[in-house]
Amino acid sequence: MFEIIAKETVGPNLTKYEILAPWIAKARKCGQFVMVRADQESERIPLTIADVNRETGTITLIVQTVGKSTLRMTHLEKGQCFADVAGPLGMPSHIEKYGTVVVVGGGLGTAVIYPQAVALRELGNKIITIIGARTKELVILEDILGETSDKVIITTDDGSYGRKGLVTHALQELIDDPETSVDAVYCAGPVVMMKYVAEVTRASKIPTMVSLNPIMVDGTGMCGGCRVTVGGETKFACVDGPEFDGHIVDYDELIDRLTTYRNHEQRSLDHFKQHHKCKCDGSRQNVDD
Repeated sequence: MFEIIAKETVGPNLTKYEILAPWIAKARKCGQFVMVRADQESERIPLTIADVNRETGTITLIVQTVGKSTLRMTHLEKGQCFADVAGPLGMPSHIEKYGTVVVVGGGLGTAVIYPQAVALRELGNKIITIIGARTKELVILEDILGETSDKVIITTDDGSYGRKGLVTHALQELIDDPETSVDAVYCAGPVVMMKYVAEVTRASKIPTMVSLNPIMVDGTGMCGGCRVTVGGETKFACVDGPEFDGHIVDYDELIDRLTTYRNHEQRSLDHFKQHHKCKCDGSRQNVDD
């Protein structure tokens, strides 16, 4: 059992947890993730380790409520425990001294680029961060990314905060700016966003790393559910990734695979809400009723 030391709402349907997991905190490297189960009735879901505190033995996870298992997770409070937190899993991020690195986070992907930004900064890189979200309320981790970045650019689809537009527009402007040398890009977020970020950097041959988020069951490479095509070869995101060269990923295949169980997931969520009389307003319910 893994105790919740702190819990905080950081945006609509976004919850940040600090969890006591000293062995994971000690072993974790930038870019790795954990497989988490809220309770015995939940499925395992992969979550990026957004931060660690080795002194307190805690890890930080950010959860977006999108289905039954993540909804069950939100009902756990400080002092309660997650049933399982397995990890650290996956390959660490490839971090080196490039010069100027742009880290691009869309939505929950911002939790992925934060540890990358920290690690890249520690090697002496200049960090420019682009955070994208649909609205102001969905912008996360701006403060802590600001602490490790030389510059932070916020984009929102509706223009409610920062500049109106897409992260790709802001990235293209940086690449076109004669006073800015973009030497590498790290990106995490919706698959479509990562696809077009990679297209923006392709023409300039800027090294681009993307963090993939396929369906994942066990996180150890045994189930094959997280297979992706990279450079014409089949890779397992859980053991070969989750980060890959963004210029050789088959994004269209990944998008198609992510929709495989969408109807089943929605039916499961609807049944859970109906059975437990769980409202969509975020109010706490007893999931053991």
